Order: sequence, then C-alpha cells, then structure tokens
Amino acid sequence: MSENMRAGWIGTGVMGSSMAANLVKAGFSLTVYNRTRDKAAPLLDMGAQWADSPKQVALASDIVFSIVGFPNDVEAVMLGENGALKGLRKGGILCDMTTSSPELAKKIALQAQGVGCFSLDAPVTGGDIGAREATLSIFVGGDEQAYNRALPFLKAMGQKFMYCGGAGQGQQAKLANQVAVAGVMFSVCESLLYASQAGLNVSEWLELVVTGAAGSVAMNTLGRRLLKNDFEPGFYVRHFVKDLGLCLDECRRMGLVLPGATMADELYRMMLAQGAGDLGTQALLECLAKLSGKNWKKQI
Repeated sequence: MSENMRAGWIGTGVMGSSMAANLVKAGFSLTVYNRTRDKAAPLLDMGAQWADSPKQVALASDIVFSIVGFPNDVEAVMLGENGALKGLRKGGILCDMTTSSPELAKKIALQAQGVGCFSLDAPVTGGDIGAREATLSIFVGGDEQAYNRALPFLKAMGQKFMYCGGAGQGQQAKLANQVAVAGVMFSVCESLLYASQAGLNVSEWLELVVTGAAGSVAMNTLGRRLLKNDFEPGFYVRHFVKDLGLCLDECRRMGLVLPGATMADELYRMMLAQGAGDLGTQALLECLAKLSGKNWKKQI
C-alpha cells in the first residue's frame, strides 16, 4: 500500500532537507513546502513537486511529514487556517517529526481523529549526519495502524524505530533522549577543556578516550569538530533550549527533579542570550571556558 501513497513534506532545514531527500531517493513521490522556497530548491531539482502552503501539500498527499522549529510552528503548519489538516483527505496521516510538546501531539491527534484522519508524533535522534545517511533513530507515538502504514517511509530515513504508545509518547521518548544528550554534552565539553588546560595533546588524548568507557557518539563526532573549532550546527543551540524547556515543563507536571537537565537549561539559555543561538550545541565548550576565564583554542 505504501508504494501508492503520496508523501508530503513541510520544513527543509538542516534535518528536513536531508530526510526528505532520502524519501525521493527511495522512490517515493514527494510534494514539499517551506517558508523559503529557495531552501527547497535541491529537492525540486531531484523531482519533488512544490506546494504553496501546508494545505496544498496535504491536498496532494496521503501522508504529510513535518519537521519545523518550535511547537507554535508545528501547530501552525498542522492545524492553522492553511495547515495540512485542512487539506488532508479522510484516512490520511499527519506525521510530525519535530521535537515538540507531548500535549500538542495529543491535540493534533484529537483534531485529526475528528475529521477521520490519523496523527503520529515521530521525533528523531541522530543529528545532521544521521539525517544525511538515513541512520536516524525514530520514536513514534500515535495510532499503531497508522505507524505500520508509515513505517516504509520511516525506513527510508532511519535504521531504528520504537513504537512508544499513544499520541504524545513519541515526544516523551525524545525528551528523555534530550536529557541524556544534555549530560553527554557536559561530558564532551568539560573533558576536552580539562585536557587542554592540563597541557595535554588533546587530539591524541581524544583518540584513546573515544574507544573506551568515556567515549560516546558525541565524543567521536562533536569532539572532533571541537578540535577544529567547528561550531557549525548539527543541532542548533536555540532548538536545544526549546527541547530542554519542554523537558522541564514535563518534569514539573510529573513532580520530577532533574538537576543535570536544569543546569544544562540555564547554561544554554545563557548562550542564547549571548547570541549563540545559531551555533551547534557543542559551542557549550566556549561557554564553559569563559566561566573560568579561559579561552578555548583550536587543537589541530
């Protein structure tokens, strides 16, 4: 059935452009919308069709994917006056892949159900590299039959999948992932800063550490970027601030105290206030260095 399903895509940023491209490469027909058409040009060159609004995307699609910036963006492109749900035919699927609010995911699912459609919340982890190489891990909440229908599309974008339960549960799984990411970013940045200040050859040190108990995917990827003072975003600081805020909102609702996530939220908000919102999350290293009155220098 999926072979005959027409796909739509909303949002062609750092992640979305690569993920949508992988759908085209897998042979799926695709209609795309982005606020800035120029950013969709590579997909159009690959054969994707352009639509002038999320509603127009849905009119041409059986399943509509979105990956945009913030929950208010998700609500606008899915439920707004010109949103995808306004154009989706009965039985169609909305699949939001943005890291967003669990409560918003429930709202979208309820409104979709009200017009005979389905909704999935399917945020991803794996960063820009995972998006390009189609190796993402994808957490999915929502109707299980809709998940099974969407799975062939998801397999074109990722390698690991978890059906997490009802609407909003995909978002909860991703927020738990972001708690882990917050801790890992401290691990990578603090250890590199310590090694540098101790006078070690940080590049050689990294090669030994990355294969041991202190190693991680982030150490292997973002750690290597930091050696070159590469702060380009695989994931934006401003988006991580959004994710941590969503996580702490859920913590308050659950009566849960997470000191590590709270500290990460404070430091990343500090970075955002200082104009670092468009840098990658690995720029935490410079923030930590400044707190000690130190300078981080290129290591290779």
